[in-house]
Amino acid sequence: MPGGQVLLLLVGLAGAAGKGPQWDLGGRDALVITVSNGGPWGDWAWPEMCPKGFYASGVSFKVEAPQGVMKDDTALNGIRLHCSRDGDPSGGYTAESQSGRWGRWSEAQWCPHRGHLVGFALRVQPPHDELLGDEVAATSARFVCSDGQVLEGPGSAWGQWGGWSPQCPRAVCGIQTRQDPAWGLKRDDTALNDLRLFCCP
Repeated sequence: MPGGQVLLLLVGLAGAAGKGPQWDLGGRDALVITVSNGGPWGDWAWPEMCPKGFYASGVSFKVEAPQGVMKDDTALNGIRLHCSRDGDPSGGYTAESQSGRWGRWSEAQWCPHRGHLVGFALRVQPPHDELLGDEVAATSARFVCSDGQVLEGPGSAWGQWGGWSPQCPRAVCGIQTRQDPAWGLKRDDTALNDLRLFCCP
């Protein structure tokens, strides 16, 4: 599934090219998978990890419904991973990173057969002249499970789907979001722009 990158970095150090970023997060080594079509606004927030020994088996989405003509839309505001041990959805742990202030959380969607999340894709509205319309950046996301099942968020139909990220060798275990802060009347709000996922061995 082309279209993304696997980063291989130690925190603060560039690693060998080709395998991707490998970060040490609280004593855990993790590969980072990305896509190439994320929005350009905002800053990367903190990474948030599932507890050690837990992996992401489900996901929920924070989405603002379309606001109507002459109002500021933000579409996709947040992604929350639902962490489990051995695919059991009763674990109760989540990993979220930073989410935008608008919208509501969807119900969790779970990988079947005790599977895990292994990759993702984003639907993003490319930047355009603000005089011609409202910028929203990321509008929806898809996650692929270890058995090939795809979980898609309830986001809007604006924008285009990019390519899939590389897949984790085993499972996703953490998340980091790129968020545009709330600007109020100063300028257009876009909320979630981009996403990185962490893969644990």
